[in-house]
Amino acid sequence: MALLDGKTALVTGAGRGIGRGIAMALAAAGAKVVVNDLGTGLDGEGVGTGPAAQVVEEIKKLGGTAAANFGSVADYPQATAMVDQVIKTWGRIDILVNVAGILRDRMIFNMTKEEWAAVLAVHLDGTFYCTRAASIAMREQKFGRIISMSSVSALGAPGQPNYAAAKAGIIGLTWSTANAMAKYNVTANAIMPSGATRMIDSTPRGRKVFEETGKWPSEQAVGTERDPDNVAPLAVFLASDAAARVNGQVFHSFGYGYALMAPPQPIRRLEADRRIDPEELVKLFPETLGRDLQDPIGTNFGKGLEERPKAEWKSVAGGVRFWQAPWEGR
Repeated sequence: MALLDGKTALVTGAGRGIGRGIAMALAAAGAKVVVNDLGTGLDGEGVGTGPAAQVVEEIKKLGGTAAANFGSVADYPQATAMVDQVIKTWGRIDILVNVAGILRDRMIFNMTKEEWAAVLAVHLDGTFYCTRAASIAMREQKFGRIISMSSVSALGAPGQPNYAAAKAGIIGLTWSTANAMAKYNVTANAIMPSGATRMIDSTPRGRKVFEETGKWPSEQAVGTERDPDNVAPLAVFLASDAAARVNGQVFHSFGYGYALMAPPQPIRRLEADRRIDPEELVKLFPETLGRDLQDPIGTNFGKGLEERPKAEWKSVAGGVRFWQAPWEGR
């Protein structure tokens, strides 16, 4: 019996890249999948039925069950309708994977209101619209798995204020949903995925790679540590019954591995038995709350983990290693 036999799923933004890999993997694990993709460019402009239809055809050729949806997650009625499509077609919705997204990168001082709004509409509003619709059915059937794509950009990507804010918002939405839906046997988790997708192709670094090699990063990544499909196994696990106790967590998918991200937590507190004066804060802050402040973590922390001392790693299976922060309680 396959891991997801009998389950039904909706994957948004599944016509290409990470979404495509997840849709294919869910279907391979036995799930029936509605493959949603508006078929737009990276900036959200244009539409096309080709990407979603092609993935559906691939799934069917491999013996899976799938149907296409060409709606926009940024449109409330269309987002609701794609969830309803799963229910009307197969009787229920067990799995929702929110992947759909666009880019309109700009430094904060150059970003327009329209560029800000467009990215939040797809990433944050779209995740909410689909999650809300799915949560109604999942609450009634007392089962569900909601998996949403965040990004390391939420940790401080300088040229993506709109994208970073949306992806940070998805984490907050995930935590809220996890706490609200746990009693209904519904879990909500987030993944910060890494991989050379067409989003990477669109960056100055991606264009430079193409100019130097004649191939886009996404072409070179197939079958390597940078392959977007490396995210899919984690999504399949989180969608399964085996992950029933995994709720409200944020994971980073990087290379051939996955990292569990620590939730925000207090590390220092300055307290008094009265209101603290601003002048007191000027005096006390540097050696209390302000001592050795850290910059935002940024987007490259995944590479840093690979450079940790070998003594911190241990083998847990053939070709599989595990690292745990020395400062984490064991």
